[in-house]
Amino acid sequence: MAEHGFDHHDHNHCISTGLEVAEKHCADAGVRLTPVRRRVLEILLQEHRAMGAYDILPILAQEGLGSQPPVVYRALEFLQANKLVHKVERLNAFIACSHPGSDHVPAFMICRDCSKVVETQGSTAAGLTAAAQDVGFSVEATVIEAEGLCPNCQPSA
Repeated sequence: MAEHGFDHHDHNHCISTGLEVAEKHCADAGVRLTPVRRRVLEILLQEHRAMGAYDILPILAQEGLGSQPPVVYRALEFLQANKLVHKVERLNAFIACSHPGSDHVPAFMICRDCSKVVETQGSTAAGLTAAAQDVGFSVEATVIEAEGLCPNCQPSA
């Protein structure tokens, strides 16, 4: 799945491709992408922004897929464990993965104005891991997040 950045793109293609990749990944891994899990992923793909469980819950409830928080939390936990979504720590929210199913260290650019989040490859993670090894530290998880203004929200020069 190609990264879209903050630019305009074929959103329907982006969503359908994301769901196809997720379905294939789950089938290959021998795990089940239930209707609720699939719908939570679809919501995140549609929005292209980080969303918390309580942002997703009313949508599921309106569609008759569940009205209790554990429904969303279980779906998000599954999607995260299967590398289909990431948690954006700064926002305590989740975003669909741009590279679903692959082992990678994502870096997030978060627009403080429109709340869009773009995932890129975390190129600084290798340097951090090397620095940690130099001092005998074992890195178990890395989160790279940058906050600023996307091109659409920056004031005109």
